[in-house]
Amino acid sequence: MASAKVYSHDGQQTGEQQLSDNLFAAPIRPFRVHQSIKTYLANQRQGTHSTKTRSEVSGGGSKPWRQKGTGRARAGTNSSPIWIGGGRIFGPKPRSYYSKLPRKMKRQALKSAFTLKAKEDRLMVVGLPELEKPSTKTVAQMLGNLNLRDRKVLILNEGRNISLERSCRNIPNVKYKRAALASTYDLLKADYLLMSPSGLKECEEVFGK
Repeated sequence: MASAKVYSHDGQQTGEQQLSDNLFAAPIRPFRVHQSIKTYLANQRQGTHSTKTRSEVSGGGSKPWRQKGTGRARAGTNSSPIWIGGGRIFGPKPRSYYSKLPRKMKRQALKSAFTLKAKEDRLMVVGLPELEKPSTKTVAQMLGNLNLRDRKVLILNEGRNISLERSCRNIPNVKYKRAALASTYDLLKADYLLMSPSGLKECEEVFGK
């Protein structure tokens, strides 16, 4: 059975936590992980890129020069794609890049990501500080106590904690997220995964089935 070290927010190890084999000892499926990340990144695209065709660029109108007798190639308009400043052939137009991954594939990719973090010993269960108001300094001190100050860190916690979320916002390479909204991309992008005890329980309940 997989396990993770448990720390207090001041960096002291307080024990070990047994992890669910359904989530943290699952088969690693590279193809599912690849498909999940590819779909996630595609869905982040706005698709608002646009280029102008020959009918949309300024210019056109009269024929640049007469058809014969000049020694130059025939030309009917200066908006032709072969002219500088002309339109573009088959250029990108606004469109949606959205695609949907089957739920089973998405779940297998997530389990693979959680399993990788557990196998690489890059998963910690941490008692997060209780904040009445946002305090970036408190979170930075916690990361320093855990020797993670210059690492990419993903913090998963149960529900939404606005004070803690805002405290993480000003720290480079630190991302706070609700445990139930974890994605394969976020897990693999982070060097270390910090989970509160309640966040770990929520992940096992939501994704460990």
